[in-house]
Amino acid sequence: MSDKEEQTSPGIFSVILSVLAAMVGIQSDKNRKRDFEKGRMSHYIFVGIVMVAIFVFTLIAIVNIILEDTAK
Repeated sequence: MSDKEEQTSPGIFSVILSVLAAMVGIQSDKNRKRDFEKGRMSHYIFVGIVMVAIFVFTLIAIVNIILEDTAK
């Protein structure tokens, strides 16, 4: 890797993949080290909050759909 590649922080796609992998529990040690060394904590926190919110709202929607079907 060149000096420029080593100094840049991971892109948004890498941050999203890292957050998803961490949420599922399959984050590799190599990626975890990269995230801690080169990533910005604020990016991971923001993406993590958004992903958890999407997950919660998806579960709420699924439960509401199921409850509406059983009430009929």
